[in-house]
Amino acid sequence: MRRLGAALATAVVVGAGVVGCGAGAAQEPAATSDAPAAAVEPGVLNAGDVNAWLDEMLPAALEANDIAGATVAVVNDGGTVTTRGYGHVDTGDKGAKPVPVDPKQHLFRIGSVSKLATATAAMQLVQDGRVDLDADIAGYLDFAIPRKFDEPITLRHLLTHTAGFEERIAGLIGKEGTRAVLRDALVTDPPEQIYRPGTVPAYSNYGNSLAGYIVERVSGIPFEEYVDRNVFDRLGMTSSSFAQPLPADLAGRVSNGYDNASSPAGYFEIIGTPPAGSMSASAPDMARFMLAHLGEPVGDTPILDKPTLDLMHQPALDATTLGTLAGAPRMTLGFFDESRNGRRIIGHGGDTLYFHTHLQIYPEEGAGLFLSLNSTGTSSLANHQLRQKLTKAFADRYFPAVPGTAANNGPATEPAALTTDASGTAERAAMAAGTYESSRAIESNFLTLIGLSGRTTVSVRDDGRLLLEPRPMADTAAVYEEIEPWVWREVGGQETIAMRAVDGQVETIVFDSAFALVPVETARSTYLAIPVIIGSVVILLLTVLAWPVGAIGRRLRRRAPRDRAGRTARILSRVAVGCALLAVGGWVGSLVLIMGLEDLSTVSMRSVQVAQLIGLLGVIPAAVWLVDDVRRRVGWSRTAGSALVLLALAGTGWFAVEFMLLSPNISY
Repeated sequence: MRRLGAALATAVVVGAGVVGCGAGAAQEPAATSDAPAAAVEPGVLNAGDVNAWLDEMLPAALEANDIAGATVAVVNDGGTVTTRGYGHVDTGDKGAKPVPVDPKQHLFRIGSVSKLATATAAMQLVQDGRVDLDADIAGYLDFAIPRKFDEPITLRHLLTHTAGFEERIAGLIGKEGTRAVLRDALVTDPPEQIYRPGTVPAYSNYGNSLAGYIVERVSGIPFEEYVDRNVFDRLGMTSSSFAQPLPADLAGRVSNGYDNASSPAGYFEIIGTPPAGSMSASAPDMARFMLAHLGEPVGDTPILDKPTLDLMHQPALDATTLGTLAGAPRMTLGFFDESRNGRRIIGHGGDTLYFHTHLQIYPEEGAGLFLSLNSTGTSSLANHQLRQKLTKAFADRYFPAVPGTAANNGPATEPAALTTDASGTAERAAMAAGTYESSRAIESNFLTLIGLSGRTTVSVRDDGRLLLEPRPMADTAAVYEEIEPWVWREVGGQETIAMRAVDGQVETIVFDSAFALVPVETARSTYLAIPVIIGSVVILLLTVLAWPVGAIGRRLRRRAPRDRAGRTARILSRVAVGCALLAVGGWVGSLVLIMGLEDLSTVSMRSVQVAQLIGLLGVIPAAVWLVDDVRRRVGWSRTAGSALVLLALAGTGWFAVEFMLLSPNISY
């Protein structure tokens, strides 16, 4: 659910949410405005200044993006600076009076920011010695999880999204009335392990929910109850809960969720794997949570002692398993590294279908920002960009660049000198050239199709820099230069990426703490797969249209019908053509429903596969038809037509096999 549309449609899922839209083949991307400006006097982080800044920024942003409402909390210097509400929690779309956002009263669904509470609960058990960060999690579970590699899967891997699991969509978000049972969700059609543990960042709701289930198993009480007792109650977070539906005293206070401010209110979303994203909370409660993670005294008892907080906030993996990928921003035990302006910033985003949230804390500066929106607005990408704009603007206003310092994900005012030689850079750049897709992928079933969208092309410019089209999680291209071996920084910006190569080819590019790019298999290349399937479908459609036209033409010209020779092959071929087209339509419809998080029945999925299989087997009678036409010399036009039918059926069949559309596994 981080950037839930990033890879999976809302993309959503499932981040995120934010889909990398295709960029044009720009050779000179426009200069970015994300570069650290010359050192300036920071703004005064007090209620007056922050409120004035938020009042200037947010109302206009909500209107421009068609978002119904927002809630905000800012903390600093041991206390809450402000909580603010904008827009409406109820737009009055059903004739009721619109209800403005009251940050103290209203709860928002915070999506994957919930993972921070889950990680905190898990780290409490680590602190108490009840869970070992580096022990195989099999010792804490009462069921077996799928494994492809011999290396143990540890809690450290779960909290850093490096356990290696592929993505899962089915059951991610259900409608009101759906019952979410954590163990059932984890043991039913679990995702396959596709990466070696600890080696490839690949965001995983399943992995985080396993961490939540370990909390449940080790503590002996339901996960939601454990968090209530040991996190929320201890911090005085009286307006927060993982419960679905919410308890009666909170249910009437939760904001509606909207596609956009102009649409009707959506349903109360039931997160299928609750630890990964089911939390509802108010802005003051999230302020208390941020203060607790900043080490401030909140409530009667600290939720974590200082050594555990420090451990949780530091990068949790190193070059031992990550190799040269350790040069990119790395996950802590739950938080993303979102450093900027030479300041260390850790945070997390979260998306459901309707709600979109971000939280950041500044451990050294003692500050934090929480923002939640109750609508997607004009698009998932625009929503994501709005949150990025606000968090970056907050950093630039109150924590601008400091000369002579640097951070993992942001240079100082004066960028560090490049440390690589030109020849080595050119060699490494050449290894990086190619087409990449998200590591947050599905490899075991028909949803490999998702990989066709959101791809990034890496090419080498004449000056040895790399051009990424589009840059990850964006719709614009960007140029990167190498600042040390295998580590590249955006020209004119602060984003850093790192690469790892094997046998002369880059195998992974990390661009965000839990998100990476992996090379696209040659056969699945967009340049090959898309033309093949589009060309095949066009031929099949024209063939279907030509049949009645041809029959009518022969009748009008009073020509004799075609001879009976080869009739069986022609009939079977036509059945295959029809089934192939039905299958293509079925897959398109299925993807639309799945991306809307609608569950598909086994019968409907198998029916589409049967049609696809008939289309594939139709290659045989189509070949017989072509051979018969050649043997009988029926004329070039008829022979060309039968040849095209054969090629089109072969094309759709190849596409089905390559993208696992006929896989027995239809779990998604």
